[in-house]
Amino acid sequence: MFRFFSSFWNNFKEYIVFVLLVIFCLFIMSFSEKPGIKKARAMAFGTYAAVSSVVSNIVNTAGIKSENENLRRINAEQMLQISLLRQYGIENQELKGLLRLRDTIKYPIVQGTIVSKSISRSQGSFTINIGTNSEIEPGMPVINDQGLIGIVQSTSANYSIIRTLRSPDLRVTVKNERTRVDCIMKWNGIDLVMVNVPKTFDMKPGDRIVTSDLSSIIPVPLPVGLVEGISQVQTGMFNEIKVHPFADLSKTENIFVIKLIQSKEKNNLELNFYNIK
Repeated sequence: MFRFFSSFWNNFKEYIVFVLLVIFCLFIMSFSEKPGIKKARAMAFGTYAAVSSVVSNIVNTAGIKSENENLRRINAEQMLQISLLRQYGIENQELKGLLRLRDTIKYPIVQGTIVSKSISRSQGSFTINIGTNSEIEPGMPVINDQGLIGIVQSTSANYSIIRTLRSPDLRVTVKNERTRVDCIMKWNGIDLVMVNVPKTFDMKPGDRIVTSDLSSIIPVPLPVGLVEGISQVQTGMFNEIKVHPFADLSKTENIFVIKLIQSKEKNNLELNFYNIK
């Protein structure tokens, strides 16, 4: 051990003496009251403070940057969790409504999920994830817990295309629940309307509209919507009645298909016929 210290002293004694002298000088300077020494001392302390501040800012900035990255990651994870919880809540409410509907309807129904939508002014169709393997056939009514969605247009083994109320090709016989007046309802590219309604018919805003038992497609009373307005045609004997549908097609995700289909021969004789090829 003595040999080690002796060797260390012989190799670095100049540096050791220099460091000790610098420390001693700085110690003596700290007690000196001479103006020059004070000025040098102030400059030394100022330089030390500036360097220390820069180093501290660099260290703190790196720490803050890392902390901000962690906070952004945590915020992103929480945003995803909240979004998923909101989605689960919405789906839960919709599924609860479908379950209540299934418990009250007396016809056999099959639950399905919409896998794609094609909604515009000129067309309105959905694709659902059930088909002939689930005994789905063209012409069957499609509903959700709010009301009528449309009817099955075509089927494959595992999928079906739904012609919705916003399809210009779909015409449904409906009834005013209050007055028991039957009319033909269709999509005119902008609104859902009952057409060729005689001006003598009793129609008021807020009247509830359901499917008519005269319909060859949907001969059961399914809720459709409410009378929203009456277009008073100046000439002729007929008005056009605007209907606000109960079912919001833009938000619909889950549906039921009612396993009910009427005679094709009868369909071809009705005004609201549906051609099945």
